[in-house]
Amino acid sequence: MTDPQNPAATPGTLADERLRLVAVSTGHLLHTAGTLDEKAVAAPSALPGWTRGHVLAHLARNADSLVNLLNGARTGTDIPQYASDEARDQGIEDGADRAPGVQLDDLVTTDRGFAAAAALLPEEAWTAEVRHRSGYVFPAFDIPWKRLMEVEYHHVDLDAGYSPAHWPEVFAVAEFRRLSARLADAEGLPAVELVADDTEDRAVIGTADGAPGLTAEGPVRALTAWLSGRSDGDGLQVHRGGVQLRDGRAALPALPPLG
Repeated sequence: MTDPQNPAATPGTLADERLRLVAVSTGHLLHTAGTLDEKAVAAPSALPGWTRGHVLAHLARNADSLVNLLNGARTGTDIPQYASDEARDQGIEDGADRAPGVQLDDLVTTDRGFAAAAALLPEEAWTAEVRHRSGYVFPAFDIPWKRLMEVEYHHVDLDAGYSPAHWPEVFAVAEFRRLSARLADAEGLPAVELVADDTEDRAVIGTADGAPGLTAEGPVRALTAWLSGRSDGDGLQVHRGGVQLRDGRAALPALPPLG
């Protein structure tokens, strides 16, 4: 994934730019986490079956897992992101019920560990290939973006006052482009034209014979929220045949899992 604001950046420069975004976004996350008391941490998050404690624990363990990939890129070794899927899941479960202060300390410590590991990489190491836990291979300079995705999406999933409207524009634009590209020509998905009225980004997802049946228009953050499963289409105007629908959200198709 290239930076839509700086597509010609070198891998090291691109990684540095993304690391700065991670630092800012993590600061917002830590602020939110610091406001949660014991009852709030134990309350349900926006993710089915997970409390806010599960989300916080996952964010901390994810930072540790990405340190593994950074160390692998630096040393030229294939270090697994997690020891196993079972170990990943157990780490989240083990950390979910911790006291708010312990959760916050873990987030701070693991964020510092992630930043320190990234600072050790020389320019040439950012082009090394690393392996995601699901098996696909990607360049090390995408590791900071992976972390940014975790922080921004799961900050919303905490359901504690941070919403897609708070996403940085560079994040919302890049994710709009990534997600819409993944859903282009998606089999079984009715075609929808997407129009970002604040950034002029456009895309078509799904398949259709001829022109798309629906057009969804609105802020890029609202479009990305829908594409990523963080909203039901709130904030979007939906048109069929040029006519705006009264309840556009009901007309939008169900999106397939992104995996």
